[in-house]
Amino acid sequence: MDSRENLREELRMIVREFKGHLVAGMDSPRRVSNLYLKGGDFSAEAVDRPVTLEDIRQELGNCQRCSLHQGRNNIVFGEGDPDADLVFVGEAPGADEDIQGRPFVGRAGQLFTKIIAAMGLTREEVYICNILKCRPPENRNPRPEEIRACEPFLIKQLQAIKPEVICALGTFAAHTLLDTNVPISVLRGKFHSYQGIKFMPTYHPAYLLRNPGAKRQVWEDVQMIMKVL
Repeated sequence: MDSRENLREELRMIVREFKGHLVAGMDSPRRVSNLYLKGGDFSAEAVDRPVTLEDIRQELGNCQRCSLHQGRNNIVFGEGDPDADLVFVGEAPGADEDIQGRPFVGRAGQLFTKIIAAMGLTREEVYICNILKCRPPENRNPRPEEIRACEPFLIKQLQAIKPEVICALGTFAAHTLLDTNVPISVLRGKFHSYQGIKFMPTYHPAYLLRNPGAKRQVWEDVQMIMKVL
């Protein structure tokens, strides 16, 4: 049997195995497709295992799905408790985040950490991530094609964590997940729903550095979150 026939037979075996799993009536076809696309293990144990943040990070890999990879130092995937009841979603990494590979570690991040502490929590007890995983040049606003490239990984992160509450920090996080263009000033102050999860939009910590008077409104928003938690 020559190399071409070997290849054909291998492909036929993959297709048969893949069809077999679909016919078996599994409860999560998405898991099968993820494994298939990544060339993963098709054993029953692998298919039944819930998708984890580590799985999603491996799938993201050395991402080059948009042009932002050309200027980044580090991918900023996210950090915190993988079983957190509360997930914070920001806009994109800044310069400090790009260097350290961690979300919210610059000036705005220091204020953000104080907000979490005021809630009686620590960064280790929540999960923190962004819409974009790479820093836009000069911290410009995310572009639609960049959001489209990154959003599937954010959605998978939220599906893996299954939090009780999502807090969207700023306009882009709120608009992306709620699929709306309503101003953040109108969205904040009340819970919305994202895939059945309570969703609270509020101002981004960077906005608070420029507009300290808005801190009171953010505190009102996080107090509502604290009551739920």
